[in-house]
Amino acid sequence: MRFGVSSSGLIKGILGLQLAMALLMFGTDMADGWRGFSFSPKAPRLDTPVRPGDQTRRYRPSDLPTGPADRPFPSPANMPDRLTFEPVERGDTRALRLIGTIAPGDGKRFTDYITAEDRPFDALLLNSPGGSVMDALDIGRAVRASGMNTELTSGDVCLSACPYILAAGMVRDVPEDAWVGVHQHYFGENTVLPAFLAVKDIQRGQGAVMGYLDEMGIDPMVMRHALLTPPEEIYILLPDELARYRITTSDPV
Repeated sequence: MRFGVSSSGLIKGILGLQLAMALLMFGTDMADGWRGFSFSPKAPRLDTPVRPGDQTRRYRPSDLPTGPADRPFPSPANMPDRLTFEPVERGDTRALRLIGTIAPGDGKRFTDYITAEDRPFDALLLNSPGGSVMDALDIGRAVRASGMNTELTSGDVCLSACPYILAAGMVRDVPEDAWVGVHQHYFGENTVLPAFLAVKDIQRGQGAVMGYLDEMGIDPMVMRHALLTPPEEIYILLPDELARYRITTSDPV
C-alpha cells in the first residue's frame, strides 16, 4: 500500500491555499475600505481643543496643526519623510532640532550624527508625527546615553512613536500648546501572512516597548491609552497625564 499525495492532489492543494490567501487579503482590503464608510461620527481634527474624556483625535498628516506662523519648524503637514537634523546655538548651550517622520534606519543615522559632532548637544527639540517604533527606541537610548534633555516648543507635535524619544531626556519639557499623543503601532511589514506570525511580531514589539519604558522610568500604564486607540486615531495626553506617567519632568532623572 502506498501512502502519499499525488501530483494532481498536491497542485490542487497549493491552488486551494493560494485561493484562500487571496480571499483573506481581499477581505482585509475590503475591511480597510469599509472603515472609510463608517457611519459612526469621525474623531475631531487634531487641532480641536481637548479636555478630560475627550482626547481622541484623527491621525492624518493633512489634519496636523500648522502652529504659530513664526514657529521655527515647518508645518507638520509638510514634514520631511525621514528625520532631519538641525543644530541650534542657544547661548552657552547647544540643541539639535529633530524634524520629520521617523523612517527605518533613522536610529543609526541619529547615533552616527551625534557621534561625529565635535561638540555635544544639551537638548533635543522634537517635532515629529512618529514612524518606526524600533528606530525611535534606538534614538531614545542614544539620547539617554548622551545625557540630553528633550523639549517641544509651541505648536509642535510628538505623536505615535515620537513620545518614546521624548521620554529619554534627562529633563523633559512640553508646553501646554504642543501635542503629545499615543496609539496602537504596527510591528513588521507583514500583517496578513501568516496570522500567527503577525501576532508574534506585535507581542514581541509591545514587549520591547514595555521594557524600554521601564528603562526610561516611565509609568507603563501610559500604554493603556495606546492599546485602546486604533492607528487611524491618536490619544492626546493632557499635561497632568504627561506628569503622572513621568513623561514630563523638571528634575533630572
